Amino acid sequence: MTETKTEDIRRTARGREGIDAFDRKILSELSCDATQSLAAIGDKVGLSAPAVHERVKRLRASGAIKATVAVLDGHKIGKPLLAFVHVDTKGWGKTGAMLALTQLPEVEELHSVTGDTCVLLKVRCASPEALEGFLARVYDIEGVQGTRSYMVLSTHMERTVQAKETEDLGEGPFIR
Repeated sequence: MTETKTEDIRRTARGREGIDAFDRKILSELSCDATQSLAAIGDKVGLSAPAVHERVKRLRASGAIKATVAVLDGHKIGKPLLAFVHVDTKGWGKTGAMLALTQLPEVEELHSVTGDTCVLLKVRCASPEALEGFLARVYDIEGVQGTRSYMVLSTHMERTVQAKETEDLGEGPFIR
């Protein structure tokens, strides 16, 4: 008689379902505060700490949880200037040289997009002069034809990907 690993059975059965309501609640709690204990999360979502631990392990293994990181305050670490930079390129914008920008500490996000630009960058710098220096590096990349920069005046909300799904809004304030 061969031994069956129950964790594999659970993983296989759940694999067909994907992320369930408990997983979404756990992910939601972690996205708000990843430093809270598994027991505290369990109390909030209605599961034991070991059950939460197993689910978090599975969510990490599946790639649903990419990493656990500290969210830094740009103003407090000397990078108060946040800008979005649209980069126009000749031909396909997703070149090796463009992707190499991800190695620069100013670049928080790099997206290949549709619309009137090719690449969208989220950049955080110490000053307008630092942004100017960054843009000079962008213009040094072969194929870059132009940029449009949008400096953020104030941020009203900034967060990571949310696990919750929007429920039927019915006649709420977002329905006109």
